Amino acid sequence: MSETTNFVLPHWIYWGWLAVMPLIFMWFTRDAKPSGTPDEETAMKVLAEEDPALHAAGNSFTRALDWITDKSGLFVSLWTVNAVCVYFYEVVSRYIFDAPTIWAHQASYLMFGMQYLLAGGFALLHGDHVRVDVVYIKLPRRAQIGMDIFTSTFFFIFAVALAGSCWRFFFDSLDMGEVTEETWQVQFYPVKGMMVLGGILLTLAGLSKLIKDILLFVRTAGGKPA
Repeated sequence: MSETTNFVLPHWIYWGWLAVMPLIFMWFTRDAKPSGTPDEETAMKVLAEEDPALHAAGNSFTRALDWITDKSGLFVSLWTVNAVCVYFYEVVSRYIFDAPTIWAHQASYLMFGMQYLLAGGFALLHGDHVRVDVVYIKLPRRAQIGMDIFTSTFFFIFAVALAGSCWRFFFDSLDMGEVTEETWQVQFYPVKGMMVLGGILLTLAGLSKLIKDILLFVRTAGGKPA
């Protein structure tokens, strides 16, 4: 069975759709109110007990940072709809019309890579990163908050180093007009630019958590409840 090459998605449509599509979804669902299942509500209560800063009120500055982090996470999460549609198109094109694409798989894994990078701050905001609580969980509440403040130093070293080093990768890629090696040859520097943005969003989420931890630490002075 001979194979023929199918439609090739233009680069500008790919990047333009990734930029516009989530905004369209967010606009049409702007009035929808999220409703959690009983299991999700239980999980949120457990997270609040493990890390009170996750649901602390904070101040106007932390609320602004949290809004940016939350909306950016929602934005990239909507990209997943594209992967479902693209892979469906690829399966139909390949196995029914014998016309495989040369871009579908690459478009999806580049998108998932950017999604992973940009969702780090969102995961931190909602307590979805892996936690190792062998010692931490046995500490008093105020000591836990103090431990979070202390360990945030290492977090910021990592986050700032990530954004700074990725900036160099992005600049070099942009300077040479880097494209992928496969047949589609889509621009690769936007992906590396998302590495920089992901580091910045992660830093902002960490800054918000640090401020809320400090406010909680002060609030719990003298045995006051968090």
